[in-house]
Amino acid sequence: MIQNKQDLHDYLRQDQIALGCGKKRRPNPFGDDVWRFQILMRKTEYHVNCGHGPVGRAVALWYRFRYLRRSVKLGFALPLNIFGPGLSIAHYGALVVNSAARVGRNCRLHAMVVIGATNGDPRAPVLGDNVYVGAGAKLIGNIRIADDVAIGANAVVTRDITEPGTTWAGAPARKISDRDSHANLCADLFP
Repeated sequence: MIQNKQDLHDYLRQDQIALGCGKKRRPNPFGDDVWRFQILMRKTEYHVNCGHGPVGRAVALWYRFRYLRRSVKLGFALPLNIFGPGLSIAHYGALVVNSAARVGRNCRLHAMVVIGATNGDPRAPVLGDNVYVGAGAKLIGNIRIADDVAIGANAVVTRDITEPGTTWAGAPARKISDRDSHANLCADLFP
């Protein structure tokens, strides 16, 4: 969670690397919609978490308003303070995450992913570090996903994945290999 200006800069830099934009100074005005969205998300988290006093709360409210408008435009339903540094959203399109979910460092999400709760249970999935989630995957319920796990396209995960460094696919999801997620994440994250 972003608690100060240094955290904000660290999160922004790690997200930039995860998106594969490490050599660029800033997003292009046209074509870098997801990167601009992630910058806005991190700045909104900063102002919401650190905005004190009437001016700080007003600035946080303005950022929330801009964040919600951009979320709707891109098809994202992403609550604040869910993702660790190194988030990489592959491209815009429907993406839904429950506000009770927690996601570690270096997560890559594709379109049509759902990370949510079920049957009125307020608990949602907790993902470890270096997790790759393929297009259309559904992670539902009070489950835990270990570090370095790759979840294939259209997988349905309703049970814990406790074995780190594995690949899972299918509906319901089952282990298909002992390959970790690193090949699906930006190589610059692992120097």
